[in-house]
Amino acid sequence: MTSPGDGVSTVNPANGETLARYPFLAESAVEETLARLATGFETWRARTLGARLDSLHRFALQLRERKDELARMATLEMGKTLVSAKAEIEKCAAVIDWYRDNAPALLRDRPMPVPTGEAHLSYAPTGTVLAVMPWNFPYWQIIRAAVPILVGGNSFLVKPAENTLGCGMLLNEIARDCDLDDVFMSVNLSRDQTARVIADSRITGVTVTGSVRVGRILAGLAGQNGKKSLLELGGSDPFIVLADADLDKAVDAAVTARFANCGQVCIAAKRIILEAPIAEAFTEKFLAKVRALELNDPLSEGTFIGPMARSDLRDGLHEQVQRCVAEGAQLALGGAPLDRAGAWYEPTVLTGVTRDMTAFKEELFGPVACLIIADDVDHALGLANDSDYGLGASLWTQDAALAQSLSQKIEAGGVFINRITASDPALPIGGIKASGYGRELTELGLYEFMNIKTVWAC
Repeated sequence: MTSPGDGVSTVNPANGETLARYPFLAESAVEETLARLATGFETWRARTLGARLDSLHRFALQLRERKDELARMATLEMGKTLVSAKAEIEKCAAVIDWYRDNAPALLRDRPMPVPTGEAHLSYAPTGTVLAVMPWNFPYWQIIRAAVPILVGGNSFLVKPAENTLGCGMLLNEIARDCDLDDVFMSVNLSRDQTARVIADSRITGVTVTGSVRVGRILAGLAGQNGKKSLLELGGSDPFIVLADADLDKAVDAAVTARFANCGQVCIAAKRIILEAPIAEAFTEKFLAKVRALELNDPLSEGTFIGPMARSDLRDGLHEQVQRCVAEGAQLALGGAPLDRAGAWYEPTVLTGVTRDMTAFKEELFGPVACLIIADDVDHALGLANDSDYGLGASLWTQDAALAQSLSQKIEAGGVFINRITASDPALPIGGIKASGYGRELTELGLYEFMNIKTVWAC
């Protein structure tokens, strides 16, 4: 992705070739967009919930019908494999299905017990919500944010990542086909334009998924202007394997949890913490599985791992790996960019990682696994919680009582027992500490940008 002048160019990370150029929105068009969304909001909020859900159902049908086209664009723009891109499209449609089934009950007035009279909570939209979204799941991140906002009667403006603008523009086409283009808009805003949009009185909330640095800047702008914000930021998720775990299942899961989407997942297994009795056996099996991973053309149906999304991200990851080695970590596998055009990086495994190393303290957003040895269960818990982040965690043990006990002590927005971290329409997602605040999906995501109104009558 390049951004000289008044626009940005998208680049295919598999070969370094420029795909398209997208100008920033003209200043007059920014005002026109905000005015149109404000007008669209008034019409949209007046529609019945059933009518809104019907429009979104048509959106889901279009996603499924255009799955191949949408998936190919994601693969070209950020290197996601076709298999994972198609699964992402289906997941987007599934979240619409979930709200279609559940929103009527979730948005009913909720009776509240009061000493006298009658009281209830009602749920009302607030206006236009701005979303600033990342590139690693260029459809899912946008749809995950947009659907509950739209279901609740708000309008939605999104600034997609600059390297996946083509994906955002395809969603615009679908919105137009479903008569949603007055309440769903994807636009290419510059940083200055984004700041001005946040300050505009027609924007009532801001939701951000991305890096800690960018998220805090945008949340600060929202706070200065009295706007609510929701942040889903970085993660350094622990993947804890205790001595009694099913080792083969844990190893297979760890490979997927670390290297899916070329390791570019907020809730990926960033720190693999191994209880000492099984550390050697796990490491041997894990290295054998990672050695078998092949970097191939992401447009090929059988590819599991392709390039990273951008060359600058690849270079930054490599610098982190080099720092880790200088700090004393052992490079058990990989550790170098591939000598070819594009943003390719070898699947990499670092062993001997300790608390004071870059791989422990920072988020490594790419195909690099870090293996950390814990003396016992308490030590593993301490290592897991010794992080600025708190997004997700994966815990592997066959002791159900211990798993439930530890799940209450792990500092994260979600704990996944004997399974990898994942997002699902039926479960809320979000983090604590530097990983952000607020929740997306389910009724929690639905209520984030609504006015939860108390009504009390005597």
